[in-house]
Amino acid sequence: MFLSFALSPVLFALSEGGDVHWWDYPGFELWKFINLGIFLAVMILILRRRMGEAFRTRREGIRTELARAQQERDAAVAKLKEVEERLARLDSEVSVIKEQSKREAAEENQRIARDAETEVAKLSEQAQREIERAGKTARHELRRYTAEQSVRMAEEMIRREIKPEDDARLITRNIEDLGGAAR
Repeated sequence: MFLSFALSPVLFALSEGGDVHWWDYPGFELWKFINLGIFLAVMILILRRRMGEAFRTRREGIRTELARAQQERDAAVAKLKEVEERLARLDSEVSVIKEQSKREAAEENQRIARDAETEVAKLSEQAQREIERAGKTARHELRRYTAEQSVRMAEEMIRREIKPEDDARLITRNIEDLGGAAR
């Protein structure tokens, strides 16, 4: 506004001829446009410095954000590749683990079968020894029982069949045998 007051006398002197010129047409005065141009030029210079700095700062911020986003993207892509590789290896690892578990199960079955055979052999031998021991005990008991029965039956037969005369004769004979033995 100050500028328009300063330029007003110059513009007035230019238009003093009494004639109305195009730049002095009512509502279309040239001084208003010059004043607007000067105002816009000053504003552009002031804003350019401040806005230029703001735009530069914003541009650097955007570049920094883009660089950081690119790094994060690269890290995410690397992580994705790692996960995909792990998944690709996972199938092979699962098959290796399955094969290993099958092998271990077969070995365990063989070990259990061997242990069972060993236990069966041990139990069979132990049963055989028990049978033999029971047989010996039974034979021994049978001999003892047979001997007792034989003695009892002989004793009964002797009691039934020996009469008092036979008993006296046997005693005499035994005494003679003893006497004969003493000689």
